[in-house]
Amino acid sequence: MGHERPMLPYWRILEMNLGFLGLQFSFGLQQGNMGPIYSYLGADEASLPILSLAGPLTGLLVQPLVGALSDRTQSRWGRRTPYFIAGAITCAIGLLLMPFSSSLLMAVSLLWLLDAGNNITMEPYRAYVSDRLQPAQRQFGFLSQSAFTGLAQMLAYLTPSILVSLGMNQDLVDAHRIPYTVHVVFAVGAVLSLTTILWSVLRVPELPLSAEERQRIAAAPRGIGATLAEIGGAIRDMPTAMRQLGLMSLFQWAGMYGYWTYVTYSIGRTVYATSDPQSSAFHSAVLANGEVAALYNAVAFVIAFAMVPLVRRLGPAKVHAACLALGGIGMIALTQITHKAMLFVPAVGIGFAWGSIMGNPYAILASSIPPTRTGVYMGIFNMMIVIPMLLFSI
Repeated sequence: MGHERPMLPYWRILEMNLGFLGLQFSFGLQQGNMGPIYSYLGADEASLPILSLAGPLTGLLVQPLVGALSDRTQSRWGRRTPYFIAGAITCAIGLLLMPFSSSLLMAVSLLWLLDAGNNITMEPYRAYVSDRLQPAQRQFGFLSQSAFTGLAQMLAYLTPSILVSLGMNQDLVDAHRIPYTVHVVFAVGAVLSLTTILWSVLRVPELPLSAEERQRIAAAPRGIGATLAEIGGAIRDMPTAMRQLGLMSLFQWAGMYGYWTYVTYSIGRTVYATSDPQSSAFHSAVLANGEVAALYNAVAFVIAFAMVPLVRRLGPAKVHAACLALGGIGMIALTQITHKAMLFVPAVGIGFAWGSIMGNPYAILASSIPPTRTGVYMGIFNMMIVIPMLLFSI
């Protein structure tokens, strides 16, 4: 950016990242509910990864394109803001409609819509933080995104259990066997997705482009061909640190995707002795997974801020490696547990990993890429997230 970035107070950095609360609440709803929704509608467990391809594929296709386009966008609202708004509206529509799915085809189609909205918003949000903050504040900026991720997903997973504790029947389902707790929590997600993103972009608007930036954008070639050429050129010129992050991402995201896809079914078998998605025991397994996920996301929320001084002292790479190791140990241990109360012990290790995953790699990335290509490189980095998911699905 051509203009000098002002130093922002910590509370303002938190405010600019509030939109991540709504965005990640939506992702939490997907992680905790899409597998069960497919099962309620008659899908077998072996088909779940294929039915969930919307997330990886839309991320693979949408984020690099949106990243490259947002780098070249000039509008009265800024470079990134138009994508925030369009994505938030699309996401809210998908969330509102998803619990009313009457068939697998309808649910899969709505997941494509929902994931498209999430991805349109996600990529420029990363670039927005890099654009807006001085290098010395980016670590806190990305770790605050990680903290909001933990808080949002904790709330998304925990809300159904809260509804049940307030008297809602966990076994009360609609004509398509989807629990009414799902209807309520998805409606809450739609409101949060839209309002928090609007709050962030209106309260902490983008910095105006300098004359030099406007000239560079105006001189850049237009059209889809030029955009694809820009993505290809950026991949060719990728910094070494980003290539190393790509190799690391292959392992961490395959692990997380496998965990999200099947953890409810694992808990159902080991703790509740059921594999029947229509049973009350399975509904209990879904709620138990929500409570476990709420804990690991709460840990992620706390650890994201606690890591800031540790990262400054040791560097993000060492801290991230240690956190991933704790997460791996937690995942292995969770599959051996037969009592619900003990599920919360390995959740702590998973929380350390999740808190680091959502912050430290982006801080490493932001310091290694040229500012004129922030959007496209953030989009390419997302390809390194979704390709492991696609490999897992296949």
